[in-house]
Amino acid sequence: MKIHRLMLAQMRAATRSLWRAGPAAPGAAVQQALKNAAVMQRVAQRQMRDFAPPATPAAPPAPAPAQPPREARPGTFVDGHHVNAAGRRDYKLYVPGSVASAEAGTPAPLLVMLHGCTQDPDDFATGTRMNVLAEEIGCLVLYPAQSKGANPSRCWNWFNAVDQRRDEGEPSIIAGMTRAIMETHAVDPDQVYVAGLSAGGAMATIMGTLYPDLYAAVGVHSGLPFASANDLSSALAAMKGDFRRSTTSGQPLPIIVFHGDRDTTVHPANGEEVVAQGARHLASPGMAEPGHVPDGHAYTRTLYPDDEGTVRAEHWVVHGAGHAWFGGNARGSYTDGKGPDASREMMRFFRTPR
Repeated sequence: MKIHRLMLAQMRAATRSLWRAGPAAPGAAVQQALKNAAVMQRVAQRQMRDFAPPATPAAPPAPAPAQPPREARPGTFVDGHHVNAAGRRDYKLYVPGSVASAEAGTPAPLLVMLHGCTQDPDDFATGTRMNVLAEEIGCLVLYPAQSKGANPSRCWNWFNAVDQRRDEGEPSIIAGMTRAIMETHAVDPDQVYVAGLSAGGAMATIMGTLYPDLYAAVGVHSGLPFASANDLSSALAAMKGDFRRSTTSGQPLPIIVFHGDRDTTVHPANGEEVVAQGARHLASPGMAEPGHVPDGHAYTRTLYPDDEGTVRAEHWVVHGAGHAWFGGNARGSYTDGKGPDASREMMRFFRTPR
């Protein structure tokens, strides 16, 4: 650099001064040379400061995290089983990655999903897309599996008298399975729900009626009312709309019901009776709201609020639709993608503060 050449010239000049002055005056010459060199050094330092970019101020130290950060991970779909005096049933449990990665002990909602006849947990999860939604909102999903030994068509035995009583039969197995998951996972006890399709919807009605202390709300899709039959022959009659009307005590749980008005497997009158059971304590006659899915079915949603305006029951009648899960994935059985998104609407209803 130019500044270095100037310093070198100053040092050479000082040396020549020393030779000319002789040994008698070395002190003054040296002092002058050092003075000049010091001046040039300060100039060089200033030029180096001007050339170099300003130093970035040191950032304050970040506070130490309470625990090491966790990487997001995909959800897991695990197998399990539950056994009690009434028998054994397998299940599958979906644990979202968002729940698995959450701080230990953070409670999550739990939804129990009861499949229909001929279905199994994998098929039901695929058709309803409930695991996708569960990943989105951070909800555990439990899929109890009916066995062929208990029913050759893998239908839940909603029509047997023993399976309509608390702590007996299949209700005791499903309730015990629910409690077991609550014991082994961080579950919010105020956010445990049960839902089902067809025979599973009928069993969901039974579970909500028998265990209001365990479940906070019920979802019934193409199902039947509580105690609408007591054997196989009366079950077939109930499915055609000729069902027994049951009287139950206590305040029913919040309930959301979906039914197609062209359902030839389970008559739509069953959906009406399920809602009537769930809204029997409400003074409101219901407020009907028409709607339409773009390029899909029209529907009528009827809301039943309590005296404070909180909706306690919803009835979705989907026009022109049959016996299938609305808004479902065609890769699963018994689905109708042209209907409203039953899975999302159920979850929205369940999570409404009450």
